[in-house]
Amino acid sequence: MATKKDYLKEVVKHIDIKEHNVVKLVDDMGEMAFSARDLNRAAKIYEMMLKDDNCAVILTLAGSLFSAGLKKVVYDMVMNNMVDAIVSTGAIMVDQDFFEALGFKHYKGTKWVDDNELRDLHIDRIYDTFIDEDELRICDDTTAKIFDSMEPKAYSSREFMWEFGKYLEENGGPKCDDSVVYACYKKNVPIFIPAFSDCSAGFGLVIHQHNNPEKHVAVDSGKDFYELTKIKLHSKETGIFMIGGGVPKNFTQDIVVAADILMEEADMHKYAIQITVADERDGALSGSTLKEASSWGKVSTTYEQMVYSEATIAMPLIVGYAYHKGVWKNRKAREFQKIYQKENVTA
Repeated sequence: MATKKDYLKEVVKHIDIKEHNVVKLVDDMGEMAFSARDLNRAAKIYEMMLKDDNCAVILTLAGSLFSAGLKKVVYDMVMNNMVDAIVSTGAIMVDQDFFEALGFKHYKGTKWVDDNELRDLHIDRIYDTFIDEDELRICDDTTAKIFDSMEPKAYSSREFMWEFGKYLEENGGPKCDDSVVYACYKKNVPIFIPAFSDCSAGFGLVIHQHNNPEKHVAVDSGKDFYELTKIKLHSKETGIFMIGGGVPKNFTQDIVVAADILMEEADMHKYAIQITVADERDGALSGSTLKEASSWGKVSTTYEQMVYSEATIAMPLIVGYAYHKGVWKNRKAREFQKIYQKENVTA
């Protein structure tokens, strides 16, 4: 019978956009048709976001992205002021990024495998990627320890993720050097996870609340929404760069409506691009077009582009294009995390 070591051998490596100058490739794709031209226009729109001094850039992430090798792309975006806030699924930030910051890895696998054997060996499969379930349990337990250390009350997901970054700062995880959670902590880029319990942190909350039935931490989803809305209130213009769809996509589009309710006539997101493989015909959110979002008063149709592509192909090209064009070099960090720190001091 195969052992765990037989499966967990080849580590997934994160692509480094700095090593691949794709500017000419993406420019040439603009002379083609179909998805190539769409991708070129999306890259140009992202470049416009970064050039616009008034524009705050919000990145939304859904899907199993960091396990697939895209972590360093986002890390470089954070470290080079190419993004001002992140809205993500919990799996990406906790089960994948924080997990790797603790020293664990994702491994190259295959879908042509006996999943019953994987279950017996405590190996979880993400399409063609493997992850050690026993190591994930350590991640669960670590999040529970963080919750145990916090004052019992309700927190936004942004506050929880700041504590995760603080934990890495104080405990020096073996791979903190390319952790997005830690990079955001250092650069004051807030991370929001609107479905916070739907990940390893959720198991940590279960452990924490079970062991502390009278006094424990909890998630305040309303505070989450309000805090993300404050980014819209503090920004003259906003642009959204969406990978996949789901809750992060809708959460981020909705802050325009929330801001409009609070201040009246809030501007729609000026720029919007989405990389997705979802189909709009089933009526689900992930595949709904950006033009459709305009009918809700969320996205302007002047600078919007859908790119129908799988993220591991399109994202390095679009972000790599902007990186090698150098438009980020004079861009100032907005450090939106300080919005909330100032409010706490005032309170």
